[in-house]
This record gives sequence, structure tokens and C-alpha cells, in this order.
Amino acid sequence: MSEEKDLRLYDEDDAVKFIQNYLPQELKGKYTNDEINYIIDVIYDFYEEKGFMDEDSDGEALVDIDEDEIIAYVIKSSKKDKVNKFLPEEVAFIIQGELAYCDSLGIFE
Repeated sequence: MSEEKDLRLYDEDDAVKFIQNYLPQELKGKYTNDEINYIIDVIYDFYEEKGFMDEDSDGEALVDIDEDEIIAYVIKSSKKDKVNKFLPEEVAFIIQGELAYCDSLGIFE
């Protein structure tokens, strides 16, 4: 992941709007912008913990993102933080939306 592109183009408010629009109809409006923002923050905590955001990492290295691992991390963090009882299948859509947003910016190129 190119952190330079990430810093220049990534906008949390735009990401949340993108994800809200990305969600399937039955989930639209179920999660507040703050809840989605929380999940985005936890996703980036996960990336940092895994070393995906390290400045010393090879920008050309292929990063394997395990969606199930991220979902489990979000669920565990939300329970620890007593934020919300997110459902894994719904968190998956939010993660997919966040990845699609990053992809739309070319961050993963």
C-alpha cells in the first residue's frame, strides 16, 4: 500500500459516504457515520499491527489481506471498546466498501 497516495487522497468523510453508498439496501442507514468511522479506524489499527503501514516496508511488496482476520479483529475490538454488537457479515460489507474506496483512489496500485 502506498502511504504517500494514502495521505494525499484518502478522506475519511468521503470514505464514510462511499461506504454508506456501497452497503446493500438492507444495511443502508443501519450504521451511523461514527460507527463506520470507528470500523475504518480499527481496520487501520489492524493494518498497522500487521506492519502494512510501515514506512520501511517495500512499496512494491504484495500485501495479502485476509478479510476474515480483519472481521475477527473488528469484532474483538468493538467488544473490548464496548462500541456496538456488529455482525460479522455486516462488517464484511463495510470492509469491502473501504477496500473499494481505496481501490477507487488507486491506493493499492
